[in-house]
Amino acid sequence: MKKLVISAVSLFLSLGGVAIGQTATVTVPGEVRTYVLKQKSPSVKFEGDVAVGTPLPDTVEIQTIPDQPDYGYVVVNEKRVLVNPKTRAVIEVVE
Repeated sequence: MKKLVISAVSLFLSLGGVAIGQTATVTVPGEVRTYVLKQKSPSVKFEGDVAVGTPLPDTVEIQTIPDQPDYGYVVVNEKRVLVNPKTRAVIEVVE
């Protein structure tokens, strides 16, 4: 019985850690957001919902941001999105 309880608690704690890791927020510098809002870039079509964490396919060209190697951007479905250029995951949908 003790082994069952210990296993259940261990499973619960490990799943809780995964959930916590997925809810981490990224604080984007204001100059990055300002730069992206000023750019005139064509919009690309993307099937599906564009949300934080969504990985963009290799066919979507990510634009670089000067002096900001940790951030890129692209306009997808008429929405400007900040992207992690290493993982291609959406960091923020800029409003």
